[in-house]
Amino acid sequence: MILACHNISKSFGEQVIVKNGSFHIEEHEKAALIGLNGAGKSTILKMIMKELPIDSGDVILAKGRTIGYLSQHQELISGNTIFEEVKTAKADVILLEKQIREMEFKLTSLSGDELENCLHTYHNLTTAFERENGYAYQSEITGVLKGLGFTEEDFNKNVDTLSGGQKTRVSLGKLLLTKPDVLLLDEPTNHLDMNSITWLETYLMNYAGAVLIVSHDRYFLNRVVTKVIEVENGELMMFNGNYSDFAQKKKMIREAKLKEYLKQQQEIRHQEAVIEKLRSFNREKSIRRAESREKILEKMVLVEKPAEETAEMHFSLEPSCVSGNDVLQVEHLSKSFGPLRLFENVNFEIKRGEHVAVIGDNGTGKTTLLKILNEAESADAGAYTLGTNVHVGYYDQEHHVLHMEKTIFDEISDDYPHLTITEIRNMLAAFLFTGDDVYKQIKDLSGGERGRVSLAKLMLSEANFLILDEPTNHLDIASKEILEKALNDYTGTLLYVSHDRYFINQTASRILDLVNHTFVNYIGNYDYYLEKRDELTAAYTAAPLGIIETVPAESDTKLDWKAQKEAQAKERKRRNDLKRTEERITDLEERSSEIDELMTHEDVYSNSVKCQELAKEKASIASELEELYEKWEELAE
Repeated sequence: MILACHNISKSFGEQVIVKNGSFHIEEHEKAALIGLNGAGKSTILKMIMKELPIDSGDVILAKGRTIGYLSQHQELISGNTIFEEVKTAKADVILLEKQIREMEFKLTSLSGDELENCLHTYHNLTTAFERENGYAYQSEITGVLKGLGFTEEDFNKNVDTLSGGQKTRVSLGKLLLTKPDVLLLDEPTNHLDMNSITWLETYLMNYAGAVLIVSHDRYFLNRVVTKVIEVENGELMMFNGNYSDFAQKKKMIREAKLKEYLKQQQEIRHQEAVIEKLRSFNREKSIRRAESREKILEKMVLVEKPAEETAEMHFSLEPSCVSGNDVLQVEHLSKSFGPLRLFENVNFEIKRGEHVAVIGDNGTGKTTLLKILNEAESADAGAYTLGTNVHVGYYDQEHHVLHMEKTIFDEISDDYPHLTITEIRNMLAAFLFTGDDVYKQIKDLSGGERGRVSLAKLMLSEANFLILDEPTNHLDIASKEILEKALNDYTGTLLYVSHDRYFINQTASRILDLVNHTFVNYIGNYDYYLEKRDELTAAYTAAPLGIIETVPAESDTKLDWKAQKEAQAKERKRRNDLKRTEERITDLEERSSEIDELMTHEDVYSNSVKCQELAKEKASIASELEELYEKWEELAE
């Protein structure tokens, strides 16, 4: 064990962050600290780092071990260049190098015992220098900076001029290069593009020390961690495995606890009803029996009711009308900003019902493409065409579609004046805005709250073509999963930009990768993209600039699209058949129970004709159920 929190407690007034919570991290272990927004994850990291006092309990770091911490927000002002700033992480190695050079100069003028002593010291210094990988430290710095998305041209930029996200990446690079025994990382994938996140995953998986990560990136957590620590309603719980393992175990535990609680409550109600009936007989013997049962109830160890699941958004997206089959046609589209060329002469089309994710490195033009399609930006050349009856709904990651001076209520009522006050309040309640919250001004909301307002407006738009820019930004994991379900149930067409690989895997049926100023097309989700990326990127970018040659050939792609639609239709039929089969099984099982009940009635079991009829019906039900059970297993497969 290298780090442990033992019975820690922390409150801010009446808000309990954690109460008597405990967890530990083993050497070399990679663990995640997860929970809803506001649950106290960052607070716990700050308590471990002694940046916030603990109300009670202990934080124990193994003797002689070092710990490093990356917070979400960095105040980095030093006057250094990026390379110089990250180089400070190697101050000990640089000092060793300086001492070695001084010793080498000194050795030329020594002899005898003095020379012998200096050679001994020189040997110790060079051994320490080699142990710290001193001969390669500059290459190591360069590798980390490039891994985090900086180019060699960026190395000489002054850190004082960087954005908040760039400063966070510089701070992360410094921290990784110091190589503490325990790394505490608060949302390390924020501000990283997909390639940088993939690099960081590999780095952390191979990291010699222990790591504790706060993150909402489920794909990242699935790849890196082997333990999950959840903070919920002031309690800490540990689960072995990655995020998917945790989610499955958490669901099973909650269902088991709820089942146990409901079963006991049913038994209590049954016993209370029996006691009441016995007392109503008003006979000495029956009263004694009632009292005996009451004593049994009093001694019963009550099962605690599982905590209600935290308030969640509840919404669905439904288009007001069906569009034509051709939703979007992009032809020869180009866009540059001065000497910066984003994309050139690109062509693609989107059909009704497709869910298309646009991915690519930061700064390649993904958001610009969406702005062009929403007429918030103009193209340099080329054009796009929307199909028949296409109505666009746009979600902007910077929430420019919101009016900062308005209240939440006015933001909705001004755009949708036909809604009543009650309808607006009910709709906002589905997005967790209740009571006086609806009168907060947009400018005073957090990023996550603004995202929920934008989603509310999107739901009301009833658009049949949704264009979304980073829709999962600022959402916690539970809210992301609700959004995923809403989009998977959405019958319209979807085009979105996202860095959330788990989200893409769950919602995309097609991916457009913006690379080398053109779009590479993949018919599949993110896992399929990873499988085919190198092969297709090489094929596309070998073609003349801006000419999209689909691989496989164009006719094959159309066939792929047709096959994909057929597969989707087949899957919908399977789900519908499965649902109908389950409903029929439920009906037959209920009827079988009814027959069992009827057979206990005297007017039935004393009537041989009626008994035969019911027995025959029950046998028929049993036979049909046997067939349905087999059918259900086939459909479930």
